[in-house]
Amino acid sequence: MKFSSSSKIFYWLGMFIIFSVIVSSGCGGSSSNFYYPDTQDVTSGDQDVVSDDQQQEQEQEQQQESSSLTFDPSNYTTGTVNGVSYRAYSNIVYVANPVNSSYQQLSIYIPETYFSGGTLNGYTAETAPIFMPNNVGGYMKGGISSPDGRNSSSLSTALSKGLVVVSAALRGRDTDYGTAPACIVDYKAAVRYLRYNKNNLPAGNTDKIISSGTSAGGAISALLGATGNSSDYNTWLNELGAANASDDIFASMCYCPITNLDNADMAYEWVFGGDSGISATLKSNFVSYVNNLGLKNGSTSLTLNSDGSGSFKQYIESVYLKSAQDAINSGETVNVSWITMSGNNAVSADLDAYSASFTSRQKNAPAFDQLDMGSAENNEFGDKHFTEFAYNNSTASNPLMADSAIIKAMNPMNYIGSANTAKYWRIRHGTKDRDTVLAIPAILALKLSENGCNVDFASPWDTGHGGDYDLDELFSWIDSICK
Repeated sequence: MKFSSSSKIFYWLGMFIIFSVIVSSGCGGSSSNFYYPDTQDVTSGDQDVVSDDQQQEQEQEQQQESSSLTFDPSNYTTGTVNGVSYRAYSNIVYVANPVNSSYQQLSIYIPETYFSGGTLNGYTAETAPIFMPNNVGGYMKGGISSPDGRNSSSLSTALSKGLVVVSAALRGRDTDYGTAPACIVDYKAAVRYLRYNKNNLPAGNTDKIISSGTSAGGAISALLGATGNSSDYNTWLNELGAANASDDIFASMCYCPITNLDNADMAYEWVFGGDSGISATLKSNFVSYVNNLGLKNGSTSLTLNSDGSGSFKQYIESVYLKSAQDAINSGETVNVSWITMSGNNAVSADLDAYSASFTSRQKNAPAFDQLDMGSAENNEFGDKHFTEFAYNNSTASNPLMADSAIIKAMNPMNYIGSANTAKYWRIRHGTKDRDTVLAIPAILALKLSENGCNVDFASPWDTGHGGDYDLDELFSWIDSICK
């Protein structure tokens, strides 16, 4: 077939557009100006014809939703914290059709100096990043925080560093209609609200949104960072009347994320498990899981042997070893059985000795998808199993399996490289943290790095399960990626 000159132009233009869409995914491949209309995919076959009356009714509904989601800059109060005066825009419902308006609200805090053309920490009203922490814990609801209230240290510090702060309430498993994937859908909807109102906000750069969270909140922060603009969430977002805007973010801070739940049981047994029964089976399954990931640290392939040893294990030991040496360099004393010392140098770490150093394991096997469906994570999935292993070995009287689409939507590993994943990441998991094992956030960090993300990953020495313990370092990192 021969093409005319004009046909060739349209052909190559079409190919360029397709190529542009393909390369836009992955770390840093976002576009905050790309919108996601509330439409369904067009499939082959007969399509329903929308009458003029129906179209007019739909347009009216969209106008009403748009009006309800428009930010009002005149409705605010004022406050002062850490010597910084700010305006507070409180309790804004961020979706048009809230299921629970008490937990689908957000508050915005803006340094007062930006309203008079001032600067703070080198930022202006136009350039100030938006810090967006969540308060989710145990996959339960997370409420709104204020800079001068409880659990406010990160918010008040952020304001003092010149950031605009957004605190969004998210549904959890202890609220109506709050089981998975409600928490991440709400987080995305809150981002969409900000992006939709980018020209209405008095300050804050909506291209520089930074999430943060701890434990389950760290997992939700990871999900927000990994899944930007994925169509997998559109049905849920549309049901809520989320704003017609993008939901990718710039950076994600994840403290001890309880994530990758459908593989976390295996990882836990690889570190803390025994050599028989359920524990041994899960431990063996983890070997296969790691080897199928194709992980690399630089040019070094990270794999496991059938007995659980191998280069991946050595990598985990190297993370702990660096933590020990960093602690020594900062003046701390390191005296544990699983770190071999030579003078002031930590020379080796032994993961087997690490697990043996604890008097008892923190969680029984399986650690997350319990056979009786009795864990917090089972509850998050609607009192259902979320792994084939637990479902097939269930001791529950009526075992149920969560929907595969929901299981997928709750694991950031499923989206790295295919969604508009955040470019910048900071992930922390303390050496004393046994709520999940270091292997889980390590796998997340490695996968992100392989896909071109800039990842700051570490295991702080002698630190347990928690977050916001290094705010000076956190906000120095934010400055380094935003300025």
